Parts: sequence; structure tokens; C-alpha cells
Amino acid sequence: MWGRIRKSSARIVSSLRHEERTGRETRTHNLFEAAAAYVSACAEDDQDRIEETSGWVSPEALSFGVNELACRAVIALARERDESPRTVARALLGLPAA
Repeated sequence: MWGRIRKSSARIVSSLRHEERTGRETRTHNLFEAAAAYVSACAEDDQDRIEETSGWVSPEALSFGVNELACRAVIALARERDESPRTVARALLGLPAA
């Protein structure tokens, strides 16, 4: 079952890649690269980069990438803090402990 999910995800990821043409050079951005650039631009409040990076992939792919980045960040912080991912996520959002 997991193998089928993994294959489906791989197909979705590859179908969501988008090529950006800059002059004579062609650059392909994958959704994780786009998500990382988009989130860092948002964190730095850089509107020009936000607009640029949001065009690298489809909105659906960007949303998927941002979600994956958020999950990985929460897991990494939870391991670093020796807390549960739920506790870390709630703390990051300023929510009371559940």
C-alpha cells in the first residue's frame, strides 16, 4: 500500500514541476525548492521574492511543499527540544498546551 502511495506522490511531484525561462537559460524549480524560497521570503517580508517564488510552481504544488516544510520543521524542532510535535506546533502558534 505504501509503495502505491509513494509512486502516486512521485508522479504528482514530477507533474507539478514547472520550468521558468530566464532569457536564454532554462531553469527548472522543484516544489520543495519553491517552498523553501517562498517561506524564507515570507519570513523576511520580501514581497518581490514572494511574488517571484510563487510563480515557480503551481499553487497546489506550492501549498503541498509549504505543508511538507512545516511538518519537517516541527519534527526537527520537537526532536531538538525533546517535546512532542503537537506541543511544538501549538507553542509556535501561541496556543495553550492541549
